[in-house]
Amino acid sequence: MSTTGNVSGIISNLVIVAVDGVVAQNEICYILKDEVKLMAEVIRIGKELAYVQVFESTRGLKPGMPVEFTGHMLEATLGPGLLSKNFDGLQNDLDKMTGIFLKKGDYAPALEDNKLWNFKPLAHPGDLVTAGSWLGEVQENWMPHKIMVPFKMTGTYTVKEIAQPGEYTINDTISILTNSSAHEIPVKMVQKWPVKIPIKAYKNKPRPYEFMETGVRVIDSLNPIVRGGTGFIPGAFGTGKTVLEHAISKQADADIIVVSACGERANEVVELFAEFPRLDDPRTGRKLLERTTIVANTSNMPVAAREASIYTAMTLAEYYRSMGMKILLLADSTSRWAQALREMSNRMEELPGPDAFPMDLQATISNFYARAGFVHLNNGQTGSVTFIGTVSPAGGNLKEPVTEATKKTARCFYALSQARADSKRYPAIDALESYSKYLEYPEFQEYIKKRLSENWINQIQEAKNILQKGHEAYEQINILGDDGVPIDYHQIFWKSEVIDFIILQQDAFDKVDANTPIDRQQYMLELVLNICRTEFSFEGFEEINPYFKRIIHVLKQMNYAGFKSENFIAQEKELAEIMAERAIKPQ
Repeated sequence: MSTTGNVSGIISNLVIVAVDGVVAQNEICYILKDEVKLMAEVIRIGKELAYVQVFESTRGLKPGMPVEFTGHMLEATLGPGLLSKNFDGLQNDLDKMTGIFLKKGDYAPALEDNKLWNFKPLAHPGDLVTAGSWLGEVQENWMPHKIMVPFKMTGTYTVKEIAQPGEYTINDTISILTNSSAHEIPVKMVQKWPVKIPIKAYKNKPRPYEFMETGVRVIDSLNPIVRGGTGFIPGAFGTGKTVLEHAISKQADADIIVVSACGERANEVVELFAEFPRLDDPRTGRKLLERTTIVANTSNMPVAAREASIYTAMTLAEYYRSMGMKILLLADSTSRWAQALREMSNRMEELPGPDAFPMDLQATISNFYARAGFVHLNNGQTGSVTFIGTVSPAGGNLKEPVTEATKKTARCFYALSQARADSKRYPAIDALESYSKYLEYPEFQEYIKKRLSENWINQIQEAKNILQKGHEAYEQINILGDDGVPIDYHQIFWKSEVIDFIILQQDAFDKVDANTPIDRQQYMLELVLNICRTEFSFEGFEEINPYFKRIIHVLKQMNYAGFKSENFIAQEKELAEIMAERAIKPQ
């Protein structure tokens, strides 16, 4: 018999329930208001009391209203049909809902029960399988979607029957498994899994550190992220977080894109829904939405729904990772998620941490980021979830608690600069503030030497040193004036500007420059560093500015030209001629 209870107190969307039985942490319950059921989640258990966060507006609730507990946690529905969908944090299909505002108690199924899928068996009668084993596959938008043994099943099973090739709905039985007691278990295409528990259907093996291309030079060339790695992008409003996420989602070397808009402003979520269906996928020539799932909650929705959305998105990413796919998960922004945690913590009168965030904020962020990773599946295949979140610190303060807590967890830090954004230097990632800890790992260093070159790590450090020296020279010039510093300071500054304009800056609206493959990045970085290593002869500082602007102009034309095309080669020859005008030949 399921546990029931009654509402005894209401604090915004925190409801205190007097219970008459056993309840569990994170268990789902429904508050019965007239003919409407409002979904809620248990977040604290006291003596004969349960504190639940309601995923809907609590307006109109009163003490004494009945509550029913379900005996299960908040779960994601997993199966064919997730791609190209727009979900909210509870995985309601937003496209199936009507009206301008979501109605209380109005829940839409995540998947279509009646849609037929062309099933192709992969397993055979007599095969031994475990949770996550592939039984068959269907084509989902052109992507091979694996039908797997439900993750809730433990131990080893034998395939007794497998469906013949043909069309089936998600609720049709496609296989029958037997356990050691010869008990038969029917398996369907659809299954459920709690969103706050990581999906585990893989072997624990040492992870390889494989380079993940994003097509964004300031990331790939200076602060690379690995497949299955973690990173985050903090920045003030207007510094280009959303645009940078769009660029990464279009160009990154990933099979599936999962976007979590966990509490963004309503206009930004609407822009997300409007933009993604129109974006062309440069990898396939189709629409990017065909391999994308969006989980969205606006900032005016209840905080509980905003918190749930990021867990739902991660669960969908883990599900596709278990199919041997490379997943890119983008969260915009985790600040809204942290604010939801803060609001609920304050309502429960917990001991506050810095800026009233929960004391365990860093642990919560760490536990979530740890769900990303590169895995070896039980069948020998591999999959990965690469997670990049954004943080929206108030006033661009990168010392606030959410940014600081995330820095201790994520391996890559891509700091967006307000000054760079104001001067239209996009992407506005500050190369001096940003870093990638993967560059310090011996395994990654060995991999990158084989993948690119022996000198790649040294070249990255050389480029950063030039940028640092250029920044210091710029400050001296600003303080002392053009004629108050040695001529070498002007050369140092303009050499750093060459790296800035040609490597750090990128034109997202140019078909060629928007996405730079790593071999082209390697070629251009070596070319730019050769310019920076060259000594030039100038009579005075007035000659330096126009000369380096000519070099930058030619290099930018190379960025816009096809790699090693006729135009590219012609510009490279022109560059060599310009260099020869003032380059000092070594003795």
